[in-house]
Amino acid sequence: MNIGILDQSPILPGENATDAFRHTLELAAHAERLGFSRYWVSEHHDATGLAGSSPEVLIASIAAHTKRIRVGSGGVLLPHYSPYKVAENFHVLASLYPGRIDLGIGRAPGGMPLATRALRYGRPADYETTFDRALSDLGGFLKHDLPAEHPLHGLKATPIPEQPPEVWLLGSSGYSGRKAAETGASFSFAHFINGEGGEEVVRAYYDAFRPGPLGDKPRANACIIVICADTDEEAERLASSVDLRLLLLDRGDSRATFVSPEEAADFPYTEWDRERIRYNRGRMIVGGPGKVKRDLEAFAERYGIDEVIAMTVTYDFAARLRSYELIGEMF
Repeated sequence: MNIGILDQSPILPGENATDAFRHTLELAAHAERLGFSRYWVSEHHDATGLAGSSPEVLIASIAAHTKRIRVGSGGVLLPHYSPYKVAENFHVLASLYPGRIDLGIGRAPGGMPLATRALRYGRPADYETTFDRALSDLGGFLKHDLPAEHPLHGLKATPIPEQPPEVWLLGSSGYSGRKAAETGASFSFAHFINGEGGEEVVRAYYDAFRPGPLGDKPRANACIIVICADTDEEAERLASSVDLRLLLLDRGDSRATFVSPEEAADFPYTEWDRERIRYNRGRMIVGGPGKVKRDLEAFAERYGIDEVIAMTVTYDFAARLRSYELIGEMF
Protein backbone atom coordinates (compact mmCIF):
# COMPACT_ATOMS: atom_id res chain seq x y z
CA MET A 1 0.00 0.00 0.00
CA ASN A 2 1.19 3.52 -0.84
CA ILE A 3 0.83 6.44 1.57
CA GLY A 4 0.76 10.08 0.52
CA ILE A 5 0.57 13.28 2.56
CA LEU A 6 -1.83 16.22 2.61
CA ASP A 7 -0.26 19.26 4.27
CA GLN A 8 -2.31 22.34 5.19
CA SER A 9 0.79 24.27 6.37
CA PRO A 10 -0.65 25.00 9.84
CA ILE A 11 0.56 28.05 11.74
CA LEU A 12 1.18 26.71 15.23
CA PRO A 13 0.91 28.84 18.41
CA GLY A 14 3.86 31.19 18.79
CA GLU A 15 4.83 30.74 15.12
CA ASN A 16 4.16 32.58 11.88
CA ALA A 17 3.72 31.77 8.18
CA THR A 18 7.48 31.62 7.62
CA ASP A 19 7.71 28.92 10.28
CA ALA A 20 4.77 27.05 8.75
CA PHE A 21 6.38 26.97 5.30
CA ARG A 22 9.74 25.98 6.78
CA HIS A 23 7.98 23.02 8.41
CA THR A 24 6.30 22.15 5.10
CA LEU A 25 9.63 22.06 3.25
CA GLU A 26 11.27 20.03 6.01
CA LEU A 27 8.39 17.56 6.10
CA ALA A 28 8.35 17.18 2.31
CA ALA A 29 12.06 16.33 2.23
CA HIS A 30 11.53 13.88 5.08
CA ALA A 31 8.56 12.31 3.28
CA GLU A 32 10.68 11.73 0.18
CA ARG A 33 13.39 9.98 2.22
CA LEU A 34 10.73 7.79 3.86
CA GLY A 35 9.24 6.76 0.52
CA PHE A 36 5.82 8.45 0.63
CA SER A 37 4.03 8.38 -2.72
CA ARG A 38 3.00 12.02 -3.11
CA TYR A 39 2.85 15.32 -1.23
CA TRP A 40 -0.19 17.55 -1.66
CA VAL A 41 -0.77 21.07 -0.31
CA SER A 42 -4.15 22.64 0.30
CA GLU A 43 -5.76 25.98 -0.54
CA HIS A 44 -7.42 28.05 2.20
CA HIS A 45 -8.20 31.77 2.30
CA ASP A 46 -8.52 34.23 5.17
CA ALA A 47 -7.64 31.37 7.54
CA THR A 48 -5.31 32.72 10.21
CA GLY A 49 -4.26 29.23 11.32
CA LEU A 50 -3.34 27.94 7.85
CA ALA A 51 -0.64 29.47 5.66
CA GLY A 52 -1.40 27.70 2.38
CA SER A 53 -3.39 30.14 0.25
CA SER A 54 -1.44 29.63 -3.02
CA PRO A 55 -0.71 25.95 -3.75
CA GLU A 56 0.91 26.67 -7.13
CA VAL A 57 3.64 28.77 -5.52
CA LEU A 58 4.18 26.28 -2.71
CA ILE A 59 4.33 23.32 -5.12
CA ALA A 60 7.19 25.00 -6.99
CA SER A 61 9.18 25.45 -3.79
CA ILE A 62 8.54 21.91 -2.54
CA ALA A 63 9.48 20.37 -5.88
CA ALA A 64 12.69 22.43 -5.91
CA HIS A 65 13.61 21.09 -2.47
CA THR A 66 12.93 17.44 -3.43
CA LYS A 67 13.96 15.18 -6.29
CA ARG A 68 11.54 12.29 -6.78
CA ILE A 69 8.31 12.54 -4.82
CA ARG A 70 5.18 13.64 -6.70
CA VAL A 71 3.98 17.09 -5.59
CA GLY A 72 0.55 18.59 -6.15
CA SER A 73 -2.45 20.59 -5.07
CA GLY A 74 -5.07 19.29 -2.74
CA GLY A 75 -6.57 21.23 -4.37
CA VAL A 76 -6.91 24.27 -6.62
CA LEU A 77 -10.42 25.70 -6.16
CA LEU A 78 -11.35 25.85 -9.82
CA PRO A 79 -14.63 27.84 -9.69
CA HIS A 80 -12.65 30.89 -8.55
CA TYR A 81 -10.20 30.93 -11.45
CA SER A 82 -9.70 31.00 -15.20
CA PRO A 83 -9.24 27.39 -16.43
CA TYR A 84 -6.77 28.75 -18.97
CA LYS A 85 -4.56 30.25 -16.27
CA VAL A 86 -4.77 27.09 -14.13
CA ALA A 87 -3.66 25.02 -17.15
CA GLU A 88 -0.77 27.42 -17.80
CA ASN A 89 0.36 27.36 -14.16
CA PHE A 90 0.47 23.58 -14.08
CA HIS A 91 2.04 23.30 -17.51
CA VAL A 92 4.86 25.48 -16.18
CA LEU A 93 5.20 23.25 -13.11
CA ALA A 94 5.07 20.07 -15.22
CA SER A 95 7.77 21.48 -17.51
CA LEU A 96 9.98 22.41 -14.56
CA TYR A 97 9.51 19.07 -12.80
CA PRO A 98 8.61 16.44 -15.43
CA GLY A 99 6.63 13.44 -14.24
CA ARG A 100 6.16 14.79 -10.71
CA ILE A 101 3.22 17.20 -10.76
CA ASP A 102 -0.38 16.50 -9.69
CA LEU A 103 -3.20 18.94 -10.42
CA GLY A 104 -5.77 18.29 -7.71
CA ILE A 105 -9.02 20.19 -8.24
CA GLY A 106 -11.71 21.12 -5.75
CA ARG A 107 -14.89 23.17 -5.91
CA ALA A 108 -15.28 24.28 -2.27
CA PRO A 109 -15.29 28.01 -1.45
CA GLY A 110 -12.04 27.64 0.51
CA GLY A 111 -12.95 30.34 3.01
CA MET A 112 -15.70 32.55 4.38
CA PRO A 113 -18.10 34.44 2.05
CA LEU A 114 -16.03 37.64 2.03
CA ALA A 115 -12.97 35.74 0.78
CA THR A 116 -15.07 33.99 -1.84
CA ARG A 117 -16.41 37.32 -3.03
CA ALA A 118 -12.89 38.74 -3.29
CA LEU A 119 -11.59 35.70 -5.19
CA ARG A 120 -14.41 35.72 -7.71
CA TYR A 121 -14.15 39.49 -8.10
CA GLY A 122 -17.65 40.24 -9.34
CA ARG A 123 -18.25 37.02 -11.26
CA PRO A 124 -21.41 34.98 -10.55
CA ALA A 125 -21.28 32.46 -7.68
CA ASP A 126 -23.22 29.61 -9.34
CA TYR A 127 -20.74 26.97 -8.23
CA GLU A 128 -22.15 23.89 -9.92
CA THR A 129 -22.66 25.49 -13.34
CA THR A 130 -19.34 27.32 -13.14
CA PHE A 131 -17.49 24.18 -12.05
CA ASP A 132 -18.91 22.03 -14.85
CA ARG A 133 -18.01 24.59 -17.50
CA ALA A 134 -14.57 25.30 -16.01
CA LEU A 135 -13.80 21.58 -15.77
CA SER A 136 -14.69 21.04 -19.41
CA ASP A 137 -12.58 24.00 -20.53
CA LEU A 138 -9.67 22.94 -18.33
CA GLY A 139 -9.65 19.53 -20.00
CA GLY A 140 -9.57 21.21 -23.40
CA PHE A 141 -6.65 23.44 -22.44
CA LEU A 142 -4.67 20.57 -20.87
CA LYS A 143 -5.19 18.31 -23.91
CA HIS A 144 -5.11 21.14 -26.52
CA ASP A 145 -8.42 20.02 -28.00
CA LEU A 146 -11.12 22.58 -27.32
CA PRO A 147 -14.04 21.72 -29.63
CA ALA A 148 -14.27 23.58 -32.94
CA GLU A 149 -17.41 25.43 -31.83
CA HIS A 150 -15.72 26.76 -28.67
CA PRO A 151 -15.08 30.53 -28.88
CA LEU A 152 -11.46 29.93 -27.76
CA HIS A 153 -10.78 27.05 -30.15
CA GLY A 154 -7.14 27.03 -31.22
CA LEU A 155 -5.83 28.72 -28.07
CA LYS A 156 -2.88 26.89 -26.47
CA ALA A 157 -2.05 26.83 -22.75
CA THR A 158 1.70 27.25 -23.00
CA PRO A 159 4.26 25.94 -22.37
CA ILE A 160 3.30 22.46 -23.55
CA PRO A 161 5.02 19.92 -21.26
CA GLU A 162 6.24 16.54 -22.45
CA GLN A 163 4.56 14.95 -19.42
CA PRO A 164 1.32 16.73 -18.44
CA PRO A 165 0.21 16.82 -14.81
CA GLU A 166 -1.90 14.02 -13.37
CA VAL A 167 -5.41 15.40 -12.83
CA TRP A 168 -7.30 14.49 -9.66
CA LEU A 169 -10.78 15.58 -8.62
CA LEU A 170 -11.11 15.95 -4.87
CA GLY A 171 -14.42 15.73 -3.09
CA SER A 172 -16.43 14.60 -0.09
CA SER A 173 -19.65 13.63 -1.89
CA GLY A 174 -20.94 11.61 -4.79
CA TYR A 175 -21.02 14.67 -7.06
CA SER A 176 -17.24 14.93 -7.40
CA GLY A 177 -16.95 11.18 -7.86
CA ARG A 178 -19.44 11.29 -10.72
CA LYS A 179 -17.65 14.22 -12.37
CA ALA A 180 -14.31 12.43 -12.07
CA ALA A 181 -15.80 9.31 -13.69
CA GLU A 182 -17.38 11.36 -16.51
CA THR A 183 -14.20 13.29 -17.33
CA GLY A 184 -11.60 10.54 -16.91
CA ALA A 185 -9.95 12.16 -13.88
CA SER A 186 -8.46 10.33 -10.93
CA PHE A 187 -10.52 10.71 -7.75
CA SER A 188 -9.63 11.40 -4.12
CA PHE A 189 -12.32 11.15 -1.45
CA ALA A 190 -11.95 13.57 1.48
CA HIS A 191 -12.75 11.19 4.35
CA PHE A 192 -11.16 13.73 6.71
CA ILE A 193 -14.11 16.01 5.90
CA ASN A 194 -16.89 13.45 5.55
CA GLY A 195 -16.46 10.16 7.37
CA GLU A 196 -19.58 8.55 5.92
CA GLY A 197 -20.35 7.02 2.53
CA GLY A 198 -16.94 7.36 0.92
CA GLU A 199 -16.61 3.66 0.18
CA GLU A 200 -19.80 3.72 -1.90
CA VAL A 201 -18.71 6.88 -3.71
CA VAL A 202 -15.39 5.31 -4.72
CA ARG A 203 -17.09 2.09 -5.88
CA ALA A 204 -19.54 4.13 -7.96
CA TYR A 205 -16.61 6.06 -9.46
CA TYR A 206 -14.93 2.85 -10.62
CA ASP A 207 -18.20 1.46 -11.97
CA ALA A 208 -19.02 4.60 -13.99
CA PHE A 209 -15.51 5.56 -15.13
CA ARG A 210 -14.83 6.24 -18.77
CA PRO A 211 -11.77 7.84 -20.43
CA GLY A 212 -12.16 11.57 -20.99
CA PRO A 213 -10.35 14.88 -21.34
CA LEU A 214 -8.80 14.63 -17.84
CA GLY A 215 -7.45 11.08 -18.00
CA ASP A 216 -7.77 7.61 -19.45
CA LYS A 217 -7.68 5.16 -16.53
CA PRO A 218 -9.47 4.97 -13.17
CA ARG A 219 -7.42 5.64 -10.05
CA ALA A 220 -8.65 6.52 -6.56
CA ASN A 221 -7.40 7.20 -3.08
CA ALA A 222 -8.88 8.57 0.14
CA CYS A 223 -7.57 11.12 2.63
CA ILE A 224 -7.96 10.60 6.38
CA ILE A 225 -6.57 12.26 9.51
CA VAL A 226 -3.86 10.03 11.03
CA ILE A 227 -2.16 10.61 14.37
CA CYS A 228 0.49 8.05 15.20
CA ALA A 229 2.82 8.08 18.21
CA ASP A 230 5.08 5.59 19.91
CA THR A 231 2.22 4.45 22.15
CA ASP A 232 -1.56 4.43 21.93
CA GLU A 233 -1.68 6.62 25.04
CA GLU A 234 0.57 9.32 23.57
CA ALA A 235 -1.41 9.31 20.32
CA GLU A 236 -4.64 9.82 22.25
CA ARG A 237 -3.08 12.72 24.15
CA LEU A 238 -2.01 14.38 20.89
CA ALA A 239 -5.41 13.71 19.29
CA SER A 240 -7.26 15.51 22.08
CA SER A 241 -6.15 18.89 20.70
CA VAL A 242 -7.32 17.87 17.20
CA ASP A 243 -10.65 16.77 18.71
CA LEU A 244 -11.13 20.24 20.18
CA ARG A 245 -10.14 22.07 16.99
CA LEU A 246 -12.59 20.02 14.91
CA LEU A 247 -15.26 20.67 17.51
CA LEU A 248 -14.70 24.43 17.35
CA LEU A 249 -14.85 24.30 13.54
CA ASP A 250 -18.14 22.37 13.81
CA ARG A 251 -19.44 25.17 16.03
CA GLY A 252 -18.76 27.61 13.20
CA ASP A 253 -15.46 29.03 14.45
CA SER A 254 -13.63 29.13 11.10
CA ARG A 255 -10.62 30.75 12.75
CA ALA A 256 -10.20 28.06 15.38
CA THR A 257 -6.57 27.88 16.45
CA PHE A 258 -4.46 24.92 17.46
CA VAL A 259 -4.63 24.23 21.18
CA SER A 260 -2.37 22.18 23.38
CA PRO A 261 -3.43 18.81 24.81
CA GLU A 262 -3.40 20.47 28.23
CA GLU A 263 -5.84 23.15 27.07
CA ALA A 264 -8.00 20.45 25.50
CA ALA A 265 -8.07 18.54 28.79
CA ASP A 266 -9.29 21.66 30.63
CA PHE A 267 -12.01 22.61 28.11
CA PRO A 268 -15.58 22.63 29.55
CA TYR A 269 -17.15 20.05 27.23
CA THR A 270 -20.91 19.59 27.12
CA GLU A 271 -22.52 16.22 26.47
CA TRP A 272 -23.23 17.37 22.88
CA ASP A 273 -19.55 18.24 22.53
CA ARG A 274 -18.47 14.79 23.64
CA GLU A 275 -20.92 13.14 21.26
CA ARG A 276 -19.61 15.29 18.41
CA ILE A 277 -16.03 14.32 19.25
CA ARG A 278 -16.99 10.63 19.15
CA TYR A 279 -18.59 11.22 15.74
CA ASN A 280 -15.53 13.07 14.42
CA ARG A 281 -13.30 10.17 15.39
CA GLY A 282 -14.81 8.43 12.38
CA ARG A 283 -12.69 10.81 10.29
CA MET A 284 -9.49 9.85 12.11
CA ILE A 285 -7.09 6.98 12.79
CA VAL A 286 -5.32 7.37 16.13
CA GLY A 287 -2.88 5.10 17.93
CA GLY A 288 0.54 3.55 18.21
CA PRO A 289 2.24 1.89 15.23
CA GLY A 290 0.51 -1.48 15.55
CA LYS A 291 -2.98 -0.05 15.80
CA VAL A 292 -2.45 2.54 13.06
CA LYS A 293 -1.05 -0.06 10.65
CA ARG A 294 -4.05 -2.35 11.19
CA ASP A 295 -6.51 0.52 10.89
CA LEU A 296 -4.90 1.94 7.73
CA GLU A 297 -4.92 -1.47 6.05
CA ALA A 298 -8.56 -2.02 7.02
CA PHE A 299 -9.44 1.48 5.79
CA ALA A 300 -7.82 0.85 2.40
CA GLU A 301 -9.54 -2.52 2.11
CA ARG A 302 -12.97 -1.00 2.82
CA TYR A 303 -12.38 1.58 0.10
CA GLY A 304 -10.86 -0.89 -2.36
CA ILE A 305 -7.81 1.35 -2.88
CA ASP A 306 -4.06 0.88 -2.77
CA GLU A 307 -3.17 4.43 -1.71
CA VAL A 308 -4.18 6.43 1.36
CA ILE A 309 -3.42 10.12 1.86
CA ALA A 310 -2.59 10.83 5.50
CA MET A 311 -3.16 14.23 7.05
CA THR A 312 -1.45 14.70 10.40
CA VAL A 313 -1.79 17.94 12.35
CA THR A 314 -0.56 18.14 15.92
CA TYR A 315 0.08 20.97 18.34
CA ASP A 316 3.81 20.26 18.13
CA PHE A 317 5.69 19.96 14.82
CA ALA A 318 8.11 17.39 16.22
CA ALA A 319 5.14 15.15 17.03
CA ARG A 320 3.80 15.57 13.49
CA LEU A 321 7.17 14.65 12.04
CA ARG A 322 7.35 11.61 14.33
CA SER A 323 3.86 10.52 13.28
CA TYR A 324 4.84 10.49 9.60
CA GLU A 325 8.14 8.80 10.41
CA LEU A 326 6.30 5.94 12.11
CA ILE A 327 3.82 5.66 9.24
CA GLY A 328 6.66 5.63 6.70
CA GLU A 329 8.42 2.84 8.57
CA MET A 330 5.23 0.74 8.54
CA PHE A 331 4.82 0.80 4.76
